Amino acid sequence: MSDITITIKDREGVTHQIEAPTDMNMNLMEVVRSFELAPEGTIGICGGMAMCASCQCYIESDHKLPEKGDEEEAMLSEAFFVKENSRLGCQIPITPDLEGLKITLAPEE
Repeated sequence: MSDITITIKDREGVTHQIEAPTDMNMNLMEVVRSFELAPEGTIGICGGMAMCASCQCYIESDHKLPEKGDEEEAMLSEAFFVKENSRLGCQIPITPDLEGLKITLAPEE
C-alpha cells in the first residue's frame, strides 16, 4: 500500500495534512469526502461526474495534473469563485506523483 501526503485547507481555513491511498482508484473529491473535510452534502453532489462544481478546489502547489477535459472546462466556466488555479477535485485521480500536493477548497456556492 502506498500513501501520499496531501495538504488540504478546508472552507473554514483549517489546514489538514492527510495520507491518501494511491491504490484505491480514488479521486481528490472522494478523499476530501472520506476524511470528512467538508460537511456532508456540500461536496461531490453529482457523484464525481463533473456535472456540478461542488468539489472545486484551488491547486496551491506546482504539480503536473491531468489536462482539463471538456466537461470540467464547461463546469468551471459556469461556477462561482473560479480562479486561474481552479480544478474539480473529481477529475484529479490520486496517483503517486501527487505527493506533497497542496489545495484549498473553494467556497461553497
